[in-house]
Amino acid sequence: MKKLNLTLLLALSISIMSCSSSEVSSEDPVVIDPTTKVTYEKDVKNIINNSCAVSGCHTGASPAAGIAFNTYNQVRSQAENGNLIGRVNSSSNPMPPTGILPSPTRSIIDQWKADGFLEN
Repeated sequence: MKKLNLTLLLALSISIMSCSSSEVSSEDPVVIDPTTKVTYEKDVKNIINNSCAVSGCHTGASPAAGIAFNTYNQVRSQAENGNLIGRVNSSSNPMPPTGILPSPTRSIIDQWKADGFLEN
């Protein structure tokens, strides 16, 4: 009985220790190659869709503050006027309200601006 318990404990321990994921979730920041241009479709859209254009925030018929992020033009307009980039980089009043985005993620948005708000 002791040997069976030890075997089960060992098998369970190995199984628990091997639990990990190499998948990149949609929340993980994307690393951008500095030699390529950042575009909305390739780099920024996923950030917006996972951090801003979520239920109860900047999407749907009544988006928060009347600001919708459903299309490239809507996102670009808010980025160009400083609302999006200012709030994403704000430490005192960040967007999303759950907390400031990771630095690599904010860098992607900042680089999108520097590259001219490219769509594709």
